[in-house]
Amino acid sequence: MWIYEKKLQYPVRVSTCNPMLAKFLIEQYGGADGELAAALRYLNQRYTIPDKVIGLLTDIGTEEFAHLEMIATMVYKLTKDATVEQMKAAGLDGHYADHDKALFYHNAAGIPFTTQYIQAKGDPIADLYEDIAAEEKARATYQWIINMSDDPDLNDGLRFLREREIIHSQRFREAVEILKEEKGKKKIF
Repeated sequence: MWIYEKKLQYPVRVSTCNPMLAKFLIEQYGGADGELAAALRYLNQRYTIPDKVIGLLTDIGTEEFAHLEMIATMVYKLTKDATVEQMKAAGLDGHYADHDKALFYHNAAGIPFTTQYIQAKGDPIADLYEDIAAEEKARATYQWIINMSDDPDLNDGLRFLREREIIHSQRFREAVEILKEEKGKKKIF
């Protein structure tokens, strides 16, 4: 049974209104290497992955939705008190014109989310290497946003997310080794 705990996976705090940081964070909301793409990728790939690692994709895929919720909260808190002038100065004028301050799945450049971001080859090793790459790209993006941020409260949550990407990458690497070892014993896929 799936259970949703009605609280964020990690507390989200933001020191000040900062639409520019929100614009950068939107990359992790609706970008190619963001949390939505990761969640959908892993939950889709689990249908063609061997039973030995299916639970891993399910666990990480659902956790990515928790990360998406954290990013949405961060973006909301960074923009909720922003003026139209601040939104325009941050380059979010197109977003504001279409959505006001509502969240919308697009990347930092304003390009809408597309399912082309979601990869699934049907080969377990190829898919897991894709997943490792996705986690490493997300980790790098979090680090770059931290580098641009002067908000210690926001950075705390971003560091948590960055560290989870590292853990996910490690788990996927372990899954590759499990499947390679199993493949050496018999044909599993």
